[in-house]
Amino acid sequence: MQTHIFQTCTSGLVFFIKSRIGDKMRQVSPEMIKNDIKEQNIQFLRLMFTDILGTIKNVEVPVSQIDKVLDGQMMFDGCSIEGFVRISESDMYLKPDLNTWLIFPWETETSTPAKVARLICDVYHANGKVFKGDPRGNLKRVLKEAEELGFTEFNLGPEPEFFLLKFDEDGKVTDTLNDNGGYFDLAPNDLAENCRRDIVLELQALGFEIEASHHEAAPGQHEIDWQYAGAIEACDNIQTFKLIVKTVARKHNLHATFMPKPIEGINGSGMHMNVSLFKGEENAFVDEDGETLSIDAGHFIAGLIDHAMGLTAITNPIVNSYKRLIPGFEAPTSIAWSGQNRTPMIRIPSSRGKSTRIEVRSVDPSANPYLAMACILKAGLQGIKDKMEAPQPKNQNMYDLNEKELEEEGIKQLPSTLKEAINELKASPLMQDALGDHIYTHFVKMKELEWKEYSASVSEWEKDRYLELY
Repeated sequence: MQTHIFQTCTSGLVFFIKSRIGDKMRQVSPEMIKNDIKEQNIQFLRLMFTDILGTIKNVEVPVSQIDKVLDGQMMFDGCSIEGFVRISESDMYLKPDLNTWLIFPWETETSTPAKVARLICDVYHANGKVFKGDPRGNLKRVLKEAEELGFTEFNLGPEPEFFLLKFDEDGKVTDTLNDNGGYFDLAPNDLAENCRRDIVLELQALGFEIEASHHEAAPGQHEIDWQYAGAIEACDNIQTFKLIVKTVARKHNLHATFMPKPIEGINGSGMHMNVSLFKGEENAFVDEDGETLSIDAGHFIAGLIDHAMGLTAITNPIVNSYKRLIPGFEAPTSIAWSGQNRTPMIRIPSSRGKSTRIEVRSVDPSANPYLAMACILKAGLQGIKDKMEAPQPKNQNMYDLNEKELEEEGIKQLPSTLKEAINELKASPLMQDALGDHIYTHFVKMKELEWKEYSASVSEWEKDRYLELY
């Protein structure tokens, strides 16, 4: 496996991708892309974008269409994507971000093997206007608000967790975990060690600077962390990461799931978002002494806390998300902040200087990263605009506090169901503005339908509990 990876990724490709990630000034030109196509025997192009629910979509075209692709003239049927447009306005165009050019480190399983490359695209209407339902384009809109306040960069370092599950003899995914390992375990307890290593090698071949890879607290649960980047690139990387993890896991006859709580009784999977604002080369979240949190950091924290209830439907967007957000499984339930204490929603890691950041711990990997970042940024910027004062940090274990004690401390609890979270979103004009009318309207509509379907379903728990009793 390791040999295959590096044989299908030449040193030129690895250098190209790494230099793009490491050098923010490097720009990819059409000529560079055409040269790679010729030298790397690329036959197919995946034009990727993300829908409102966070699902990766793509239009694959033969490489003969490269000029049309580069001109942003590739059309697709937008009414076929849930939450996009009506059938009467279905013609939409994909305009590629050339800096997302990437050659996948595997070949097609066809009679004549060929390589596939991708470009991440922004979505436009046929009249040339930006499609307001495009999550990536929506994040760009909110980032402009940060620029207007003098912030030149909004950085994200994500920490997505996932489970590896086995297939049955018919090839169907089961809830059987691949190992019984725990936090930082090694083989033989961590039986997925080779799979995780291959994931890391694939990611490194694509230019990811991996900082850590380890078994997580729950059996079958894993985490791979990589270097932070600007918000758009970081969200692109999350989507690429999910694709690579699932692809490599399948090669090991395993299924990788980013479902927040696939197995009851053990920890769920989070996607902690480590965020920071910069003004030029200076981290706006740290004071001039390099050690103390800045006034802007306090305002940003206050904004997050003030808008946490409306934010949660976006950072935790599915019914299952709220099976994770319960006490006792290392997921936050309290809207508070602290330093080393990991039980509140917000934590401030100990690193200072340019590494100073705010960790939003409530987010899970089912979230659409572009929407989550837009809403987190919007909430934090509002705190800065309004000069909100953050409450005192809470250093006690939030799980040990009962309802009365939490009330006395002035600590609210995160929504406990998707229904409650959607109602909070509907009551939050700021979060609605962060999404824009199109995304907000369609997101709420889809999520209310999801809750309605869930409420009408009969679970195995109910059958076990009531079928014989009544």
